[in-house]
Amino acid sequence: MYHELNIDRKAVQSVDRRSFLEITGKSTLAAGAAACLPSVLAHAAPSSAVGNNRQPETLVKVLYDSLTPKQREEVCFAWDYQDKERGLLRTRVSNNWNITDPTVNGGFYTKDQREVIRLIFEGLYNPAWLDRIDRQLRDDSDGFGEGNSIAIFGEPGSEEFEFVMTGRHMTIRCDGNSSEHVAFGGPIFYGHAGEGFEEEADHPGNVFWSQAQEANQLYQALDGKQQKLALVKLGLPDEHQVGFRNDQGKFQGIPITELSVDQRGRVQEVVRKLVEPFRQSDRDEAIACMKAQGGIDACHLAFYAQGDIGGDGVWDNWRLEGPSFVWHYRGAPHVHVWVNVAADSSVKLNA
Repeated sequence: MYHELNIDRKAVQSVDRRSFLEITGKSTLAAGAAACLPSVLAHAAPSSAVGNNRQPETLVKVLYDSLTPKQREEVCFAWDYQDKERGLLRTRVSNNWNITDPTVNGGFYTKDQREVIRLIFEGLYNPAWLDRIDRQLRDDSDGFGEGNSIAIFGEPGSEEFEFVMTGRHMTIRCDGNSSEHVAFGGPIFYGHAGEGFEEEADHPGNVFWSQAQEANQLYQALDGKQQKLALVKLGLPDEHQVGFRNDQGKFQGIPITELSVDQRGRVQEVVRKLVEPFRQSDRDEAIACMKAQGGIDACHLAFYAQGDIGGDGVWDNWRLEGPSFVWHYRGAPHVHVWVNVAADSSVKLNA
């Protein structure tokens, strides 16, 4: 497909989902990606007008149109497909799983389809983070596509569709706001075992440890009374418990309202560090959802004494939580991070 048509990757990245839907809403595109992609490029607005932050959604449609009936039977599902064992499959999240059986590099997809899947994947991340995400994949599953599988829900090009990629230490989504008021298209997961299953206290080689370092710098900026409120000595929640507890929830740790203006600024830096690996549109949506649920002032920040690797007082496990914002960072024995963010707490988790 890409190779046959000699299509420029940068040109493809100039197309956003809104432009794509405007085009597809006016006419029916050909079923094959080879027919539809040039049409999109010919009619899309220039990159200076639309940017490239929605381009993965366009490429999901390209991929979908290229799939054979047999391929669609394996990896395409109705929007609200319910798996007998795993529930609503589209919204499921886990630390190590495959949403469908065929892996990206396992021979199920053509070379051109694999390239499109790679482009979708690249478009979901901050370009400055791609090398680090690829390192995580090499360390944890022998590289991109080796242990990763995908699924497509709904019909790409309509107002309701979602692409999901899973694997060890990965659940990532692309939905173009099909799931209203939900950041990242639903709950996501990321993690890394940098230099072995049980990491040392300073987590050498772990691409996500800088997030914990930012949070621990905030902890050190707290006074003694605040640190006492923030530190939970007993009772580390199970890492997958990131369902919303709404504004009546009894959150662990220190209320952000107990912090000074300068300390709240440090909380904002922690949040910035947390969303940094992802594409700009998802970063913006996560921040917008946080503001809708009351901003950082509606959140609590907890550090956990349990699981402190090396007993050095640099807390490996911590959690930022509000009515509809949960970012749970488990750093022992290696990094697991569970994320669930929405504009309100009515969204249910399927973990």
